[in-house]
Amino acid sequence: MKLNSEELAVSAFFIILTCLLSHATASYSFEENMFDPTATAENLKVHVTKLTKDIGERSIAKPWNIEKTAKYIEDFYRSLGIQSSRETYTYRKLEVSNIVADITFSTEEAHVFIIGAHYDSVGGTVGADDNASAVAVQLEVARYLAAHRTAEIPNITVRFVSFGLEEPPVFGTWAMGSRIYAQKAKKNNERIDGMICLEMVGYACHEPGCQSYPFPLMFLDYPEAGNFIGIVGNFRSRKFTASLFESFKKNNELPVERLTVPLSGYFVPTIRLSDHASFWDKGYKAVMITDTAFYRNPHYHRPSDTMEKLDFQFMSQLVKSLVTYFLTRNEENLNEF
Repeated sequence: MKLNSEELAVSAFFIILTCLLSHATASYSFEENMFDPTATAENLKVHVTKLTKDIGERSIAKPWNIEKTAKYIEDFYRSLGIQSSRETYTYRKLEVSNIVADITFSTEEAHVFIIGAHYDSVGGTVGADDNASAVAVQLEVARYLAAHRTAEIPNITVRFVSFGLEEPPVFGTWAMGSRIYAQKAKKNNERIDGMICLEMVGYACHEPGCQSYPFPLMFLDYPEAGNFIGIVGNFRSRKFTASLFESFKKNNELPVERLTVPLSGYFVPTIRLSDHASFWDKGYKAVMITDTAFYRNPHYHRPSDTMEKLDFQFMSQLVKSLVTYFLTRNEENLNEF
């Protein structure tokens, strides 16, 4: 059949329109790109080795090591071609900094998501799981997202914030890096569509009974083995929690469980023991992603919290789940919460 010029023009119009509509609603497929869990695990080991063996304890008793860690994070972002900034404050005459770096997929006003992790450790331990594991995952997510900055993702900025202080004796005080950041954001009316707190994400156990839970969660149908990653949100963040959970479930290599708590977790205080609570308290949607800390890891806050206890393949799958979540966003699922 031969088309005349008018018919050709109409056909071309509908083809272009179809393409435009498809472009507007489609999401980027990370699965089409090579994800190498072995290489990712090796990269994670490099970070954790640097933080726990080369630098070591990162407590306020050793402020020079906190500074070395901040510089390591900055240098890593610089190696990716990402500009970072320091937000510095003083605690007991000690200057400490939150390190902030953005990866933006749009020139328009963007949805802003924070991936946060504290980089200090409690005194007396090198803090492999708590919290070098989280910093390592944070940096490797940044590596993958930086490599996919040309992806057609609508209006997203992923902000990486490494908090300088979280551990005792600072925990629960104004000087937590996350409290400093969340308070400033609220004061300046900054847009934060969702905050992801990475807190202890490197320990897995596989024997039935190795996983425990706080009251009353032990009466619910959660796994007896600690081979999953947990997503914990408050009621205000329930749609954000569900969005992450549904995306994470597509990764068959990393089981995932979720928990939504009322009253921002005050009825189970242990659920508030990380940086997500700083954002809950300022009214932001936030979740904690965790291996459940001392409910699974017997080395919590002990000198035995060393990198030999970590499961780097487990961690690499978390990198994949997080990267996939962001690279598969579209306008519809960005606005769903």
